[in-house]
Amino acid sequence: MRPPATSLNALNKALRRFRRNRRGSAAVEFAFIAPLFFALLFAIMETALMFFASQILETGTHDSARLLLTHQAQDAKMTQAQFSADLCNRVKFLFTCDDSLASPLIISVKAYAPGVAIPAADLAPPIVAGSLTATPAYQLSKPGDTVLVRAFYKWPLFVTGLGYDIANLVSGSTKMRLVAATAAFRVEP
Repeated sequence: MRPPATSLNALNKALRRFRRNRRGSAAVEFAFIAPLFFALLFAIMETALMFFASQILETGTHDSARLLLTHQAQDAKMTQAQFSADLCNRVKFLFTCDDSLASPLIISVKAYAPGVAIPAADLAPPIVAGSLTATPAYQLSKPGDTVLVRAFYKWPLFVTGLGYDIANLVSGSTKMRLVAATAAFRVEP
């Protein structure tokens, strides 16, 4: 069998039919828009999850700090490990906690004598050149002391490679966002 000869007229008819046919246009248009749509969708979801995690850490920090405020931690002679475990138990469904120095959760509890102002350096964000400078600290307070409880968590980010970058911590090629919570109060007598 011989293949049919293609004439210029038949080719023109085929091209006209192709231009009029709109059956695949939605799929082609979606293929152009889909990457932007999904990048935006994932960026929104990651930002929402980060804000949700921030609120969980804030609530957990305030609940654990209440143990110091009401003198329960001091009466029980709670250690740094016990206080950290209490905070970790409050946030563990969303955060990773362990006792290693490389843990992404850092807890700092500092006490200041009555009348002593909290130094500005203790209130500043602990980020220098994209690195976290906060170190764990734990001081039991006395009645009337001002206590500053801070919790920091290195929240991993995934959508930063798509042009949406909210990272403020960088470790090699890994980008993270510092999620922080603070509670400041005067210990009850």
